[in-house]
Amino acid sequence: MTSTEAANTPKDATPSVIAQHQAMLNALPFSDTRDFDDAARGFLGTIEHAKIANPQGRTVWSLEPYGFLSSEEAPPTVNPSLWRQSRLNMRHGLFEVVPGVYQVRGLDIANMTLIEGDSGVIVVDTLTSIEGARAALDLYFRHRGLKPVAAVIFTHTHTDHWGGARGVLEEDALATGRVPIIAPDLFMEHAVSENIIAGPAMLRRAQYQFGPFLAKGVRGQVDCGLGKTMAAGAVALLRPTDLIMATGDRRVIDGVEFEFQMAPNSEAPAEMHFFLPRYKLLNLAENCTHNFHNLLPFRGADVRDALAWSKYLGEALQLWGGKAEAMCGQHHWPVWGGERIDSMIREQRDLYKFAHDQTIRLMNHGLTAAEIAETIRLPKSLEGAWHGRGYYGHIRHNVKAIYQKYLGWYDANPVNLDPLPPAASGKKYVEYMGGADAILARARTDFDKGEFRFVAQALGHLVFAEPDNQAARTLLADTLEQLGYAAESSTWRNAYLFGAQELRQGMPKTPPRPPMPRETLAALRTEQLWDVLGIRLNGPKAEGKRIVLNWSFSDTGERFVLNLENCALTYAEGVQAGNADASFTLARATLDEVIAKLTSFPEAVAAGKVKLSGNPMKLAELMGLMDEFPRMFEIVEPKRAVVG
Repeated sequence: MTSTEAANTPKDATPSVIAQHQAMLNALPFSDTRDFDDAARGFLGTIEHAKIANPQGRTVWSLEPYGFLSSEEAPPTVNPSLWRQSRLNMRHGLFEVVPGVYQVRGLDIANMTLIEGDSGVIVVDTLTSIEGARAALDLYFRHRGLKPVAAVIFTHTHTDHWGGARGVLEEDALATGRVPIIAPDLFMEHAVSENIIAGPAMLRRAQYQFGPFLAKGVRGQVDCGLGKTMAAGAVALLRPTDLIMATGDRRVIDGVEFEFQMAPNSEAPAEMHFFLPRYKLLNLAENCTHNFHNLLPFRGADVRDALAWSKYLGEALQLWGGKAEAMCGQHHWPVWGGERIDSMIREQRDLYKFAHDQTIRLMNHGLTAAEIAETIRLPKSLEGAWHGRGYYGHIRHNVKAIYQKYLGWYDANPVNLDPLPPAASGKKYVEYMGGADAILARARTDFDKGEFRFVAQALGHLVFAEPDNQAARTLLADTLEQLGYAAESSTWRNAYLFGAQELRQGMPKTPPRPPMPRETLAALRTEQLWDVLGIRLNGPKAEGKRIVLNWSFSDTGERFVLNLENCALTYAEGVQAGNADASFTLARATLDEVIAKLTSFPEAVAAGKVKLSGNPMKLAELMGLMDEFPRMFEIVEPKRAVVG
């Protein structure tokens, strides 16, 4: 192996990391194996290795690469608590929760819950991909017999809970609307804002959260806390046909009564829980799972409300405490028995309340977010609860999210009000610290002491000052790797290890961003399409330009004026401008086809699908001002391209 190959190869865990692992083994109740029993309970059958392929034969999901998790003992390069969770998340297949209620687990990061009604089956959450959803439903049919889908329920707005809906609904069901699609109020607004408006940046950041480009293995990706990883495959957003508006709303679906509880601004901005009296089953969606969830995911999102989250769990106890004999969620495995269910809900309720209240208490003593994270400790009663461990969220970053929600990014110290950006400040830090060689010498000494957190900070400045300094990149990669090996949180591990990989190998080569699927576009309101267009407008390029375009949609009856002025793209609904540069009349479906790149605007005009007047080149001029967002951009090193 050459010196370059050695520098780019994952390393072993250092003695200081191994010592941290041993301390955790001594501190936590590893002899408690009830979760393993629960994760296996009710197993009916599975797909070999949980392997799912798309119609072209490409694998979109498989647990075969995780075969290394068969060993009960954690290797030195994986935190033993995370290893335990990673092994639990390997259980896959169809499971009976109670007679009449089933779950497909391990065929995606999320679960599909299947509730048998009088004549069909109600599908709760449809996984991430169309291929995965079809495979999950087929697995259910194989063991429970073929049944019509009576309804689809989306518990909340995250893609892994609705992306596969086309895999469980046939074309005629979509065309006729005979199968209701039920979701919480404001589902579409938040599904769009969380997954589409900020989608380009979010998808890149999600690579650090989930580690899809990391090798699966003891020195790479082992889990993501909620499940193994994100599924690949085709995704389409379907518009709900029925919205749950308030706690206490009920529906009788195929003979099964549902009692709903609203939980907005908890794990998702639009989320709901439900109870089934027929089956004495409680489903708390993603708000009571077998880990401390995150209040601000690394991919980015609105900060979640820990206080509201805690209150919803308390309200669920008031509504259904003592009534449920089984509780399942849309991740992980169920819990059975009234006492265990109520105990888990209480502990989860108190986990979020403790994090919230103690963060605010310390904040009001004047501590900053970083100081609170360094100070706060969970009480022993929660510290020892496996379902409270920070595999996906973590107390150290959840308190920072709470701080951000109340006070924002600024800690009130004017030193931090307007600092130099990373590359410029990096150069000054290197100058002040005596140059690259001096930093590297000190960093190597501190690395050997196991002081990885500060070594990462110092070397981060050096890499931003001198991005081609190979010694700095190599040592920073080695440092991030050790932080990853030590991390109990899967998301921290993935972020550290992927940062190390990019420092060693550069950003992964990826194909261009695919166009948005037509089904997803069709689910968006026209106002949402204009909002998506507006965020692509390059303000500096639009300086001094004014363009007014009338739009009239023949199939929806909608009319809009699209207005570019003051480098901002705005729109007005229900009107037409007398001074428009151009006017277009077309079906909204035709616009969807153009955006999905199934046709072009000139082709649609030539085919007679678009009627126009005025100067159509104004539309071309407007589109020439739009940015195409890159699929990849630098994170652990300075931006190579100038963005303005």
